[in-house]
Parts: sequence; structure tokens; C-alpha cells
Amino acid sequence: MKISKDTKIDLFTRMVKIRTFEDETNKIFMAGKEMPGFLHLSQGEEAVATGTCSNLNIEDAIYTTHRGHGCIIAKGADLKPMMAELFGRIDGCCKGRAGSMHFADVKTGCMGSNGVVGEGMRLAIGTAFAQKYKKTNNVTAVFFGEGATGTGSFHESFNMAGTLKLPVIFVCSINLYAQMTHKSVHIAIENVADRAAGYGAPGVTIDGNDVELVYEEVAKAVKHCRAGKGPYMVECKTYRHHGHFIGDPCNYRPAGELEEWLKKDPVVLYEKKLLKEGVLDEKGVQAIKDECQRLVDEAVAFARQSPQPDIEELYKDIFA
Repeated sequence: MKISKDTKIDLFTRMVKIRTFEDETNKIFMAGKEMPGFLHLSQGEEAVATGTCSNLNIEDAIYTTHRGHGCIIAKGADLKPMMAELFGRIDGCCKGRAGSMHFADVKTGCMGSNGVVGEGMRLAIGTAFAQKYKKTNNVTAVFFGEGATGTGSFHESFNMAGTLKLPVIFVCSINLYAQMTHKSVHIAIENVADRAAGYGAPGVTIDGNDVELVYEEVAKAVKHCRAGKGPYMVECKTYRHHGHFIGDPCNYRPAGELEEWLKKDPVVLYEKKLLKEGVLDEKGVQAIKDECQRLVDEAVAFARQSPQPDIEELYKDIFA
């Protein structure tokens, strides 16, 4: 698969935007004054979100986990209401009610993040069923970590998707740890994508830090799903640079592990690749970084000027 110059620049830009947003978010959160709640960041996993969402149309749907900022940004959500949501403000994408773990931006196909491990898959099945029932030719991508593959929701959802030939792409960001538990302790097989065969679906395992590889594999998955052939699983081996949450001391990580994975930072590696290929020069790279920083700075300013929700907001949007 030949990837065009414009697509390569777009992939790099999306990854830089995610990294810039989360770096700034981390800085503000650590100051301890403006962002309530918990924060789970995805630095190190940008290639998975970008390579996947770059294949999707605005009408296609995604479901993410508590570590979902990157996926939502890669899908095209506006940074301003995203940042306002983190600040708990009324102009947030969920009116300040959802916070980091429960983002939604339906207009861009971001149907919701989910703080319950594996439960996004059940919701994704519903959306995919509706897509097939309505003959839309759209697909649903659901993101999860390897810890979710041991839950009933994974097996039940995959079984239903396989049986009904639903257009679902199961995207596993396998970052070695389910919260603080190493993969080797709770998974008996080397590659969790092997489980897809049990539901009659293709399952592939790839380097999740290679954005072009993710892009190419998900392109195959999208084609498979749009053709009505049922679900497809892509396991992306990657690593989170931060702990499970901001403030996690990470004392479960072996000495030197993070340093080794930082050498495989997907953003840094792709920048070097594009410079080597002549797709971008140093000036072009810096221009992208400056523009992403400008967008993030504007989002922070927007969030800070957005009002706190009024007390009356407690009684709105209540259905039962």
C-alpha cells in the first residue's frame, strides 16, 4: 500500500496534536488547581489512535476507554470543548459533566469513552448493528487494552459480532499493563489477536508504534467490514509513557523498562522517518508543532474563560 505525502503529513500532524494536548493537560493537572477528577493519558500510544482514525469517515463511529483523548482527537473532535470538559466547564463537549473518562462528541462519531473496562464493546455492538440494519456501509471501531480481553464483554461482544457479521473493528492497544498488572500474569497466550479466530474473524498483531503499519492494517480491516464480512481485530503492541493514572508511582515497572520504550516513541520515530524521506524538513516539522501548540493554547484559554455550570444544570437532561 503506497501512502501519499499528504497522508503522511496528516498522520504526523494528528500524532503531534495528541501529544501536545496531553502534555499540556498533564502540566495543568499537576498544578492541582483547575482540573477536577482523574486523568489517564495516552502518550506513547498516538500511532494506534492516529493510524486507526485516519481510515474512518466522519459518519463512522468510535468507542474509547478511560484513556481516550488521543482517539477522540484523531477522529477530529474540536480541542476547545474537549479542554473545557477537562476543566468541568459548561462549554465542554458534555457540559462539564463527563470529565476525562467519559468524553463524547457525537457529531464527529465519538460515541463515548467508558471508564468500565471492556464495556465500550457492548455499546459498539449496538452501533454496528444499527449501521448494518440501516445499510449505511459505515463501521465502528472500539478501542480497549489487553486487560479487557479477559472480560465477559469482550467474548460476548465478539461472538455476537462474528455471528451477525457486524462491521466492528476491535482495536487492542496492548501496553503491557492492565492498570498495574503485567500482561504475563493474566493472559495465557502471547498474542491476544489469536482469540479472534474463535469467532470466525481475522486477527492480526502488529507494532503499534509504527503509525504507517497501523494505518495500512486498519485500512484492510475497514475494507473487510464495509464489505459485510464481519468483525476484524487489530492488536497493536505499544506502551504508555505515564502510569495508569497521573500520580501513579509506577513501582510495578522494572528498572529501565520505560527508558527502553522511550527509544520507540512513535512521534519521535515518525518525525525522523519523514525527515529522512524528505517528506518534511526541519522547518516543516517545526511549523506543525507550532500550529498544534497554538491550537492547544487556544483551547486552554477557551476553557479558562468558559463559565462554571449553574446549579440548575443538575436538573437538565435527566431521563429517569
